[in-house]
Amino acid sequence: MKITMAHGSGGESTSALIKDVFSKYFKNEILDKLEDSAVVSGSSKIAVTTDSFVVTPLVFPGGDIGRLSVCGTVNDILMSGATPKYITCGAVLEEGLDIDLLDKIIASMAETAKEAGVIIVTGDTKVIENRGAEPGLIINTSGIGFIDETKESVGPYNLKDGDKLIITGNLGDHHAAILGCRMGIENNIKSDCAPLGDFVGKLKDADIRVHAMRDVTRGGLGTVLNEFASASCCNIELSEEALPVEPSVKEFCGLLGLDPMYMGNEGKAIISVHKDDAERALSLIKSAKYGENAAIIGEVIKNNKPDADNNVILNTKLGGKRIIGLMYGEGLPRIC
Repeated sequence: MKITMAHGSGGESTSALIKDVFSKYFKNEILDKLEDSAVVSGSSKIAVTTDSFVVTPLVFPGGDIGRLSVCGTVNDILMSGATPKYITCGAVLEEGLDIDLLDKIIASMAETAKEAGVIIVTGDTKVIENRGAEPGLIINTSGIGFIDETKESVGPYNLKDGDKLIITGNLGDHHAAILGCRMGIENNIKSDCAPLGDFVGKLKDADIRVHAMRDVTRGGLGTVLNEFASASCCNIELSEEALPVEPSVKEFCGLLGLDPMYMGNEGKAIISVHKDDAERALSLIKSAKYGENAAIIGEVIKNNKPDADNNVILNTKLGGKRIIGLMYGEGLPRIC
């Protein structure tokens, strides 16, 4: 069966779609009330995020748009130091979308939410006319997380002199998986899209002095570290030899002239920790789910001069130095 405009009418077909697909997987005591807004237990201080996901293909090696939407939202909440609790789901369906495909994606979304420890509490569904191509799906999610005010705040403005920088796994996997699909290039590369709560929780429980965290998505590691350097008025020095890249992704990059420093991931984070906690932090991350390929890749050098050049410097394998600037132009393909 395919999505028709009647599924967006608000009538019988809409009710059947919500009951047969969305409510079947997202069932919980809050959502089951089917009210226009969800009333949930709160916190004195919260983190809130929202994102829209438009990736094609809808299903790709290692994931799909449903899993991606939960991971992207949960990880944004985690990177602020908060514990994710609730998500919303807004789905915009194109006429002609296969309902079996939609069912598969929503099931994946529910499974990922369960893995991430969050509840999908409210949502919305709209149907739009087909625009003449393969019927598509857009998912919008918002997330809410609770902040423990007894912990030190984390953010790109909070890097300290001597901090060690830990990347939690291989660079470029998601970007290469999506691009390979679009170009019809046969390979074994899979997206890394994953919720990152396991190692974040381990770091909190061990009282690791984490100063900043950011998931490495659009713009890649190079862009994120430039934002860190600018916000904290510091230089960042990296070791090219320490950067973890899967051999198949490295070959893929060589084939297409891509740089893993600017390729997006959906299951990796860059973390700035106190230098004395770095080895312990690395061990905890490596022991956590999705952190087995983590590595210490550089350090922070504070200059405390807002008008100074705050650079990201890569120490190359050949013994030279390369300035890593912000990504220029459009990072292809659209990966989320």
